[in-house]
Parts: sequence; structure tokens; C-alpha cells
Amino acid sequence: MSDFESEFDENKLPSGLNVLTILTFVGSGFIILRSIWDYIKSSDNVIELEKLQASPDYAKIPEWGKRFVGPEMLNLLHETDINKLPILIINILGCLLCIYGAIEMRKQKINGFYVYIIGQSLPFLGLFMFIGGLFFVLGWLAYFTIGLPLFFTLLYLTQAKFLTKK
Repeated sequence: MSDFESEFDENKLPSGLNVLTILTFVGSGFIILRSIWDYIKSSDNVIELEKLQASPDYAKIPEWGKRFVGPEMLNLLHETDINKLPILIINILGCLLCIYGAIEMRKQKINGFYVYIIGQSLPFLGLFMFIGGLFFVLGWLAYFTIGLPLFFTLLYLTQAKFLTKK
């Protein structure tokens, strides 16, 4: 094998890291778009839930369903509406940090992993700062939104052995 071929193989991006970074780009783009949509529709969501709670159809909703449209959810939507600009900024900043971290990890730099972790943590810290424990009103959905980034962080951790550059 020539020196050129061995150098090329050393710099080749591992397939697991390649897939994770592509998923990070797609997921971060989706979250940025979703955050902008939530910012635009925040007030409408509050109005729609208030209409639903005032309608006769609200009594027909089963008890387990009322958890998603009940008074706690209305409080959550009010807090989110009040703080929609800081939440938007924090979400976009977190996504941009994740994207930058993924770009750095594609260059096999370990610092990209640390930037990614900060980017993943930032939106949760922002949510807790602005809406507090109301976040857990979502029930299993709250745990899913915490679990998915944690799962991706663990997947990236399995690829850390390939992040050899400073």
C-alpha cells in the first residue's frame, strides 16, 4: 500500500460517525424550523386550547386525554407564549452549536463532541429557566424529548475513539 493510500484510510470518516452527523444536521434543521413555527403559532395555540376547554366537546374527552388539553397544559402554553422569544433564541443557538459540533466531529476533532453536548443541553436549561417544572406536564413526551438527545449523546460517545484530533 502506498503512503497516499494509508494516509487516505487514516482520515476516512467512520460510517457510524458519518451517519450520526448527518442525522444531527437533519434533526437540527427540523428543530430550527419547528422552533420558528412554534414562535409564530404560540398565541394561536393558547387561543385554540381556551376555545376547546370552553366547548361542550371538552367534557367528552377521556381523562387520559385531558392531561394534554387540561389546565396544566394551558399554563404551559401561557408560559411558553410569554417567553417565546428567549425560547426561540435558545433553541436556535443550541441547534447551531450541535451543527458546529457535528462539523468538527466530521473533522474527527474531540472538541466537536463537547460543543455538541453543550448544544444538546442548552435548550433544556432554557426551558427549565423560563417555564420550570411545567415542562413535565407533557408526561411521556417530556421524557422522550430528554431521552432522544441523551441517546444521541451516548451514540456519539461510542464514536469518541475516532475523535483523535484537537
